[in-house]
Amino acid sequence: MKKRILVVLLMACLAASGSTLEKKKKALFVWGGWEGHEPKQCVDIFAPWLKEQGFDVEISNTLDSYLDAAKLKSLDLIVQAVTQAAITPEQEKGLLDAVMGGVGIAGWHGGLADSFRSSVTYEYMIGGQWVAHPGGVIDYEVNIADPMDPITAGLTDFKMHSEQYYMQVDPNNKVLATTKFSGQYDRWIKGVVMPVVWKKPFGKGRVFYTSLGHVASDFDVPQAREIVKRGILWAARAMKEKGPSGKED
Repeated sequence: MKKRILVVLLMACLAASGSTLEKKKKALFVWGGWEGHEPKQCVDIFAPWLKEQGFDVEISNTLDSYLDAAKLKSLDLIVQAVTQAAITPEQEKGLLDAVMGGVGIAGWHGGLADSFRSSVTYEYMIGGQWVAHPGGVIDYEVNIADPMDPITAGLTDFKMHSEQYYMQVDPNNKVLATTKFSGQYDRWIKGVVMPVVWKKPFGKGRVFYTSLGHVASDFDVPQAREIVKRGILWAARAMKEKGPSGKED
């Protein structure tokens, strides 16, 4: 009888251990494209941190990572840092199918919203495309548009010295932070308010984007780094913070 009880307890422990392992979240970082955006250096900021959050993290520098449908399906999150570059129809399909099926995608600056300029379907998924940064690297302000969202809760407006992205954006985006153009460099856009941080659904997946992060040192600004960390967790459905409804937004 005692042996049977011990066996049952052992099996229960093994089952619990297996359940824990099954629930461990998986993330794939894919970097490449134009090196001026320091994709590897930026990934090296967030990949070790995400491991500390308990994720299994893989880092790749090839878009062929999007060809393994079974592997992509097993992921909770893709973080992409690939500016410009070209994506094949097969690679694009793998990525879009994964996110449509429920895998989250997150990224920053040109690594997500200036990738694959010939792919309008990709742009449809991300929710925006870079078109200009008047004045180049300049001083500008980021304004928190939604202080109740878990990605921006508790943060206040902050200053950046970087590229102020002018973008074409999807009206379906939930905008969390914005910036206003002064008109100093292109007078005809004076007063234009442009999204800087947003999130949106794509099929069953979650999309997080911020135009911050031109180079790795931009993330020395605490608010910029914190927004990306929270956005990554939100896209992976790993946020502990709750929205005003009491549920994860």
